[in-house]
Amino acid sequence: MLTLLNLLKDGRFHSGQALGEALGVSRSAVWKQLQHLEAELGLSIHKVRGRGYQLTNPLTLLDPLKISSGALDWPIFVYDSIDSTNAEALRAVDRGQAAPFLVIAERQVSGRGRRGRKWVSPFADNLYYSLVLRIDGGVRRLEGLSLVVGLAVMSALRKLGVSEVGLKWPNDVLVGRKKIAGILLELVGDPADVCHVVLGIGINVNMQAASEVDQQWTSVRLESGVSCDRNVLAAELSRQLRAYMARHESEGFSALQAEWERNHLWQGQSVSLIAGVSQIEGVVQGIDRQGALRLKVDGVEKVFSGGELSLRLRDDS
Repeated sequence: MLTLLNLLKDGRFHSGQALGEALGVSRSAVWKQLQHLEAELGLSIHKVRGRGYQLTNPLTLLDPLKISSGALDWPIFVYDSIDSTNAEALRAVDRGQAAPFLVIAERQVSGRGRRGRKWVSPFADNLYYSLVLRIDGGVRRLEGLSLVVGLAVMSALRKLGVSEVGLKWPNDVLVGRKKIAGILLELVGDPADVCHVVLGIGINVNMQAASEVDQQWTSVRLESGVSCDRNVLAAELSRQLRAYMARHESEGFSALQAEWERNHLWQGQSVSLIAGVSQIEGVVQGIDRQGALRLKVDGVEKVFSGGELSLRLRDDS
């Protein structure tokens, strides 16, 4: 099926006969594979008598050589379809794969966001990216790490022309109030000694419609008006991650605190902080030197941190 997709990815018309000859199968077998592509991967294929078959939108598939661009030495594992890149990254750690390494996929069938939310993951539209790092020397190296990843994602998107992108504490990347990327960090091992952390990043790249998404969202394509090569984005994201993580390791999160606050879209806003069934009302003051949220609550500044916290604007419905 993917061999057929590679023949069609240029977006041009291909006759059933030519496709059959290239695949070594009959025209009826080609037709069955085309139906499977549409049903299984959600792709749209034009069928025109006398001209053949054409993908509605040309595809650029993920290519580890283009992503590495000679500048990165991380092993890159590319999957056509997988449950989630974070889940595969954790399995690879269990198998003994040495870190750092990168797992990416054309599609996720069980993509996850924070707090167990589903991450919509159509085939070859977006970037599903999980980088695994080995952490030696205890929890200090983890301080503010998800916020550092947010800075890297934001910087990569700006490089590709999404100029209005900014951050929302703790793990979202937004354009205005619309989500363009999310971050999910997962830890295995002993955080007081040696552990592995998976930096899971999902970016809406070329997605233009998704009825099952239950929040405001946007994509690189919707913001720029043109299709984005995911290989170029993945390469730029990798470069930004390497640069930001090097600074984080050498100087600590406090060196990046002011930069993060300058790019926090909800700085000074009235918000509700959701923690389980409880809700705290306050005004965002910024973050502290460890990346925890500073809120003014009833005139008193308080600090909040934790993976199960969620922030909402007070005027949100």
